[in-house]
Amino acid sequence: MGEVAIIFKVMPEGPDKDLEKIKKNIADIIPDNAKLNKIEEKPVAFGLKALEVQIILNDREGGAEDIEQSLSKIEDVQSVETIHVGLL
Repeated sequence: MGEVAIIFKVMPEGPDKDLEKIKKNIADIIPDNAKLNKIEEKPVAFGLKALEVQIILNDREGGAEDIEQSLSKIEDVQSVETIHVGLL
């Protein structure tokens, strides 16, 4: 079974939210069968920044959806979107 790289776009509730706290919370919810590869801040508009979160996990059905749901439950996160899925 191969590995999959998934990139999620995580939008905070506003430009005043602590991105470092959100990043820490993201790292804390990553399951044991996955690896947090990187988190990048991407400017959106008017001081708002989105986080692009790249996670690598084993290729299994439902893996991306489970992580997306966990990310959306993090405090100060408005929305989560899967923007890329690719085999490694």
